[in-house]
Amino acid sequence: MYDVWQIRKDFPILQHMVNGRPVAFLDTAASAQKPYQVLDKMRMVYETAYANAHRGSYTFAEEITTEFEAARQTVQKFLNAKEPREIVFTRNATESINLVAATWAMQNLRSGDEILISQAEHHANLVPWQNICEITGAKLVVFPIADDGSYIKEEYEKHLNEHTKLVAITAMSNVLGTVFPIKEMAKKAHDAGAEILVDACQYAVHNKIDVQDWDCDFLAFSGHKTYGPTGIGALYGKAEIMENMPPYQFGGDMIDHVTYQHTSFADIPARFEAGTAASVQAIGMAEGLKYMLALGMENIEAHEAELTHYATMRLNEVPHLTQVGTAKNKGGVFSFDISGIHPQDLAFVLNKENVAVRTGHHCAEPLVNRLGYTSLARASLGLYSTKEDIDALVTALLKAERFFREE
Repeated sequence: MYDVWQIRKDFPILQHMVNGRPVAFLDTAASAQKPYQVLDKMRMVYETAYANAHRGSYTFAEEITTEFEAARQTVQKFLNAKEPREIVFTRNATESINLVAATWAMQNLRSGDEILISQAEHHANLVPWQNICEITGAKLVVFPIADDGSYIKEEYEKHLNEHTKLVAITAMSNVLGTVFPIKEMAKKAHDAGAEILVDACQYAVHNKIDVQDWDCDFLAFSGHKTYGPTGIGALYGKAEIMENMPPYQFGGDMIDHVTYQHTSFADIPARFEAGTAASVQAIGMAEGLKYMLALGMENIEAHEAELTHYATMRLNEVPHLTQVGTAKNKGGVFSFDISGIHPQDLAFVLNKENVAVRTGHHCAEPLVNRLGYTSLARASLGLYSTKEDIDALVTALLKAERFFREE
């Protein structure tokens, strides 16, 4: 049985009172809170086994190297990758996408080629491709989504053609919550002769991922969203593709042999992990993934599906509120606008009521503008979210309504 109140006890910050009251934390889409299991594991490594991974032959170095590579295996299990060497540790999903852009894309794209993305992309899966197109002469093509945020299959297939060399797509929009059919899209991309990269930052928090079933070529996600620390992320890439990609950065531990005249490079994944590894962060990331796996991804999905339905219904009770992103197939991300109240003013009142949401364009400015806004408020769910959090949000929104309408 999924006992959310028991689960919440694992998260120390959720026990922390602000002005004597609990906080309704509804900003997991930006960054998730951390359970004791992650915090304790990282502290234990720093206190008993810290050294530079892959650098020494003494006990501490051997222990942290073992833990670091075990973390890679945990990410492999979480994604159901074929083998650990298909997992590259990066600083975050943004760096993972930039790695593919700076290596695979620079090596393979030419003038006349096309990169296909959706209107729903985060800046991290838009700006790198704009840059690559400027350098290589390739063309960035954007296929539209529906006004309610839904994926339009016909638009995707219409824009996919023999010139498309890469499809770069979010699995779940951080603004709309829309879930994209990655397996279906990957097959269509491959049929057209293109590779596919998946931004799974939001999806990984809520749903099971199977890269072999999806048959995606690359996939990126971040540790800080999956209940682990900041400063760590992962890139999955098919081994047969990454083996032919040049290094991303140059320095220590990514080499095979070095002379003053020439350097040969290590095999994957070490080739892409130059310099001192963020080993403790990787170990912490793995603990966050283990925590999710122990709860059961299907249980997390069921809990959040129930909350998503509940939140959708309750938000409809707020006068003048428009939910932005109402696709049938969506997850627990709720962007909204209240007519006549700027989102930043709204967030100010919500904060006074100890309700934590995000405002702005959510690093997806073209998408927010396409929907007719410059800024939106956003509430988002995590595995620790409750109906009481949603009730607190609605109560605070109603209070904000009264406050601003009476002025």
